[in-house]
Amino acid sequence: MCQGCVSLVAALTPTLKVCNLHKVKSTRFAIGVHILTALATRKGSAVPSEVLASSVNTNPAFIRQVLVELRRAGFVDSRLGKGGGAVLARPPRSIRLDEVYRATASGPTVALHRTRPDQNCVVGRNIQPLLGKVLGRAEAALLKELHRVSVADLVTEIQAS
Repeated sequence: MCQGCVSLVAALTPTLKVCNLHKVKSTRFAIGVHILTALATRKGSAVPSEVLASSVNTNPAFIRQVLVELRRAGFVDSRLGKGGGAVLARPPRSIRLDEVYRATASGPTVALHRTRPDQNCVVGRNIQPLLGKVLGRAEAALLKELHRVSVADLVTEIQAS
């Protein structure tokens, strides 16, 4: 992992107050934030997916999949041809992490039962609506915290480290 990526991980952890619950499931959000932050540090230079993949320590095909999601959300553009690659489509200050989360999340952070619980059981009859309320509040709190942070904030923290 390059020094910039080590700094990114160090900067993200205290800023987002990541708990054990959010270290599971899809990595697309974390990879998306990594990509956007790396692009922001390049100040308009096109960055090939191979370079981003090296920074993230994954394969370029996966990076391209995440770039598609980021492009659909309006965060990145692609430059074709020699010297081509991904570039930010918006200023880093205007990209908030809750937007990245929404663009890359494949579903809720925590899912309810896959099958309907037994409706003859008092717990089975009530657990999903109750958990739905709790999880809705938790998701709202996560999005509120993520909204506080922009890609520019991460770049500033990385540059200060």
